[in-house]
Amino acid sequence: MWKNACRVLAAAVLLIGVKSAAAQDLYVYPARGQSDAQTARDKEECHDWAVKQSGVDPAQVAEAAVAPPKGQGGEGGGLSGGALGAARGAISGDAGAGAMQGVGIGRLIHALRARRKMEEQQTAAAQAQQERQAQLQKYDRALGACLTGRGYTVQ
Repeated sequence: MWKNACRVLAAAVLLIGVKSAAAQDLYVYPARGQSDAQTARDKEECHDWAVKQSGVDPAQVAEAAVAPPKGQGGEGGGLSGGALGAARGAISGDAGAGAMQGVGIGRLIHALRARRKMEEQQTAAAQAQQERQAQLQKYDRALGACLTGRGYTVQ
C-alpha cells in the first residue's frame, strides 16, 4: 500500500513537472490585446488541437515516465556459487574451501551481471527521456502554431 501511495505521489509530481515543462518553454504574448479570459480559452482550445495534431498528450507522456521499473532478478549469486563450490570441493575432499571459493566467484559474477543490467537500464532510461523530449517538442510546435494563428506572439 505504501509503495502504491508513493507511485501515485511520484506520478502526480512528474505529471505537473512534465505538463509545465511542455508549456514552460513557450512565452505567449497577447499581441492583439486579448483579455486574460480569452487567453485562457485560447490556450485550452489550442492544447486540445495540439494534442490532436501532434498525437502527443503531455499528461500521458508524464504517466509513461513514471512506469514502475521491472524486477531486478538474479538474486543470490553468492549462495548459488557457494553451493556449487561446496559440491566441487566435496569431490576433491575440501568442501569448505570449495564453498568459500564458490561464494566469492558467485558474488563476483552477480556483481558483474548487476552492473551490466544497471548500465542497460541507464541507457534505456536515457533513450526514453530523449523520446519524451522529442514528443514534447512536437506538442510545443503544434501549440505554438495554434496560438500564433490566434494572434499571439509565441517564443
